[in-house]
Amino acid sequence: MNHNSEAPHVGDPVALIILAAGQGSRMQSDLPKVLHRLAAVPLFAHALNTGRSLDPEAIVVVTGHGAEKVGKAVAKFEPEAKLALQSEQLGTGHAVAQALPLLDGFAGRVIVLFGDTPFITAETLAALAGHPAAFCVLGFEAADPGRYGRLVMGAEGLEKIVEFKDADEATRAITLCNSGVVAADAAVLREAIAQLGNDNASGEYYLTDIVGIARAAGHRTDVVIGNEAETLGINTRAELASAEAAFQARARAEALENGVTLSDPSSVWFALDTMIGRDAVIGQNVVFGAGVTIESEAEIMPFCHLEGCHVSSGATVGPFARLRPGAELGGDVHVGNFVEIKNSLLHEG
Repeated sequence: MNHNSEAPHVGDPVALIILAAGQGSRMQSDLPKVLHRLAAVPLFAHALNTGRSLDPEAIVVVTGHGAEKVGKAVAKFEPEAKLALQSEQLGTGHAVAQALPLLDGFAGRVIVLFGDTPFITAETLAALAGHPAAFCVLGFEAADPGRYGRLVMGAEGLEKIVEFKDADEATRAITLCNSGVVAADAAVLREAIAQLGNDNASGEYYLTDIVGIARAAGHRTDVVIGNEAETLGINTRAELASAEAAFQARARAEALENGVTLSDPSSVWFALDTMIGRDAVIGQNVVFGAGVTIESEAEIMPFCHLEGCHVSSGATVGPFARLRPGAELGGDVHVGNFVEIKNSLLHEG
């Protein structure tokens, strides 16, 4: 097959593999890294949430460290997801090899995401899913390329990916870096994974080595370039705190743009799935946990905490109120200060 003969993959079925096996030793934690919370949900839920925008036919989450805990959390967020176990962490290529048997019979585009990389956008995933190359990598221009793997480009797209520790000085001077996220034709991926070796500085099976294998078989390999901020992986508590700040800043800006009044934006905290209708008014120091919907023209007064609840149009909550899971407030309901409600329905008015 010649390099330019591959057709666009727009409309091909998509399967997701989410890598969530790492221990995250730099978190200094007994909790698996992907279970640390960002925007009130476990880290992996962000990749899962964005991946859903592709309407995937199948989702496989690769677990390892703390597999049982991770599996339970995954089932809560995506009951349809299948779980693969990577009992030894022998690299990204090895992780994908554990997932592929659960995609037997799938023909289409496989996208490999990381459970600790929460900010990839739906637009970027759509570009990866629809790219004509048989194997496509998400790259980014790094402000400080540091220890990232480098993407070596040529006349026909991506020539190779070189890990930092295997790179010479000339290659280390390249600023186009590898995020690790890839999209591949399922058949090409199966074929190439079967040929992966571990002859490198780490003794691991790198997913990135597929570029050479796919090219040798005459397939086109290429790069989709994303924003560096999208590719941020979380490895430490400090990075988790920075990611939380970045998420909250974006969520507040979106709320204001969508017609929500925030009296003091910097003191309002959102969850990944917070839904607020236009003309709602949110006072200062309000915290939203997971699973909250606020309809238009409702008002949440200062110092309230809400999770797993629904507040209908025109209702007023607080100040200093707590709505817990299962609280349903009808239209124009008023919940006063220092009230706590759970598993209760308050009818209109």
